[in-house]
Amino acid sequence: MLAGKRILLIIGGGIAAYKVLELIRLCRKAGAAVTPVMTAAAGEFVTPLSVSALAGEAVHAELFDLTSEAEMGHIQLSRVADLVVVAPATANLMARMAQGIADDLATTLLLATDTPVLIAPAMNVRMWEHPATQRNLATLAADGIAIAGPESGEMACGEYGPGRMAEPAAILAAIDAALGPKPLAGKTVLVTSGPTHEPIDPVRYIANRSSGAQGVAIARALRDLGAHVRFVTGPGEVPPPAGVELVRVETAREMRDAALAALPADAAVFAAAVADWRVENASGSKMKKDGTGRAPALEFAENPDILKTVSQLAEGRPPLVVGFAAETDDVIANATAKRARKGCDWILANDVSPATGIMGGSENAVTLITADGAEDWPRMGKDEVARRLALRIAQALAAD
Repeated sequence: MLAGKRILLIIGGGIAAYKVLELIRLCRKAGAAVTPVMTAAAGEFVTPLSVSALAGEAVHAELFDLTSEAEMGHIQLSRVADLVVVAPATANLMARMAQGIADDLATTLLLATDTPVLIAPAMNVRMWEHPATQRNLATLAADGIAIAGPESGEMACGEYGPGRMAEPAAILAAIDAALGPKPLAGKTVLVTSGPTHEPIDPVRYIANRSSGAQGVAIARALRDLGAHVRFVTGPGEVPPPAGVELVRVETAREMRDAALAALPADAAVFAAAVADWRVENASGSKMKKDGTGRAPALEFAENPDILKTVSQLAEGRPPLVVGFAAETDDVIANATAKRARKGCDWILANDVSPATGIMGGSENAVTLITADGAEDWPRMGKDEVARRLALRIAQALAAD
């Protein structure tokens, strides 16, 4: 897969550095050569000996190592690789990259390179969500730097949320995508994601358990294959990926309007868990108990069917429209009927019964339903589901 490729791996100083040892092993197993560079802080978490033993090459760490400078100067070192990978990319390292600071070997190489760069961020959730980090992330994405992760999960500090470094297998897939062909280059894909929030009053709303993780993963996978992604998302828990055209919405009607405004597109993937109903008589003021023991009467109205609306457009319909069917009973039968009723090309059906742990979880098990029938996919991580779907979309668009 990566045979003959050379990766310059810059290891940042974070607890996630231990995962890099497995990443090196996977890269070499895939046929790539790995030249390791360690920051001073990285040595607090993994040893140069361990890194060197797995990479099969000496570790570079000092900018003013005269022997290394004589044999391979830092400018040459920055340009002999096919890809520069920074893992973990700490908040500090990302900040220095964004500002063009070159005060050690790692940042000097990053400033001097003309090679594509991929980062795998890793930090505490509060650091990741800080406006400064998000500004730096946006700067790096605008500079053309590819980004793998981060994921949401439990961290070494005991907190939970986004900021956990992507697993080595996911980073390897991102490396492969960065070095491989871009079959979706020049294509535009609309992706909807997350739940919608339908207000009851200014402080309450109707929602569902969707985290938005699958939609985010799909947008990221399509982006990695070269697509321009228009990402319309409700208020999901998982942060949107960098490098996409982001539109945030709250309600189903806002999502419909944003999806229509995002057309034309070559393909559309409707992964959002849109609320079926909204409160027709939502209050403009906070509802309060009146002491009678009676709950307020809520009147419901159907929300617009976004998948059906786009699938049945007379003009401007994307050549490929993909929907999701989150079911709890008779999954395949209900999803097959949904595909026919909505008029979309593909439906990805999944069982979201509480026992599956899929809704809001890190894995998914889907069945791809097309005009040719049903194709079961094994249970796998949502990133892998996204990569498989993105490749299928690329194949379908290439065949048209």
